[in-house]
Amino acid sequence: MKVAIITGSAGLIGSEAVSFLQAKGFKVVGLDNDLRSYFFGAEGSTNWKKVELEEKLKNYHHHSIDIRSEESINEIFQKYGEDIEVVIHTAAQPSHDWAAKEPLLDFHVNATGTLHLLEATRKFAPKSSFIFTSTNKVYGDRPNLLPLQEGDKRFELAKDHHFFNYGIDESMSIDQSKHSLFGVSKASADLMVQEYGRYFGLKTAIFRGGCLTGPAHSGAELHGFLAYLVRCALTGRPYTIFGYRGKQVRDNIHSNDLVSAFYEFYENPKSAAVYNIGGGRFSNCSILEAIEIIDHLAGKKVNFTLSDQERSGDHIWWVSDTRKFQRDYPNWKQVYDIKTILNEIILSTEERLKKESTKVKSNLRMNL
Repeated sequence: MKVAIITGSAGLIGSEAVSFLQAKGFKVVGLDNDLRSYFFGAEGSTNWKKVELEEKLKNYHHHSIDIRSEESINEIFQKYGEDIEVVIHTAAQPSHDWAAKEPLLDFHVNATGTLHLLEATRKFAPKSSFIFTSTNKVYGDRPNLLPLQEGDKRFELAKDHHFFNYGIDESMSIDQSKHSLFGVSKASADLMVQEYGRYFGLKTAIFRGGCLTGPAHSGAELHGFLAYLVRCALTGRPYTIFGYRGKQVRDNIHSNDLVSAFYEFYENPKSAAVYNIGGGRFSNCSILEAIEIIDHLAGKKVNFTLSDQERSGDHIWWVSDTRKFQRDYPNWKQVYDIKTILNEIILSTEERLKKESTKVKSNLRMNL
């Protein structure tokens, strides 16, 4: 049976990939030790999704493995060997801000962990496709040098600037800019994935994502912009917007649209392929625009405040130009626009909040 190894398998993109490939007939081997709960606390934990996947999917096999452990990674890869057809690497320390708290941990997870996986792939499954979830943060704050115009609710590219009208493409330099430590650790991994493609001839792809989102996101204050914003709206929790008067723009791609792109690559792989991927012009919003949509769809007002302090190295405007990937894989189509994404997140969050409330009430009764 064909095997897929997916790291971060209980996270947003990993869990989507698990369900997608299991439906395609793969035996899916998931690696996830819920380090996210250490990064972001109980709300950021992905354990709930791990339990759900194990209950629902008969061909899913979960391993609580830390990708920093070379020995553990090698054991898994050696076990399945050449049956491995695809490795989808989504595990990461994903927060721009958190990385500054523990730079060594951030680097070991994002960079060293990726190297362990690449080397295991080279040794035990060299014919497989290796797909890496990178980030637009590898470009640092260089996008902030673009000429931008400020509108009522968002920043936008200046009308007389035509080079990035479709969004930012892969020609933007990753050099001489402020990345955040997270951006540096991910850039290190990004370059290594490219090198294993060019130097060793592995079939590797780097997807430099904008905001990755969807209903399975365990959003927390430091990571998971839309999911955390929705949770704040539904619970009445205050939300702080850091800098740029809430007009900073992000493109948002649904986890299913991203994983379908992964599958297109798997079916016709290349070596050292680099793609900017995101909602593009099809799905993007400023924070103020997202709040307006959530207010309407959820029927609840987001209680937000504006802070003058922007996050160091943060992007003012990011929209991905996805045309390179679309040229290479013309069958790929985006399905989820920003309103559809937010509606799904609202419905999913409402359901999870109900379950959390029921669990709390049950624990209270047991303790009486």
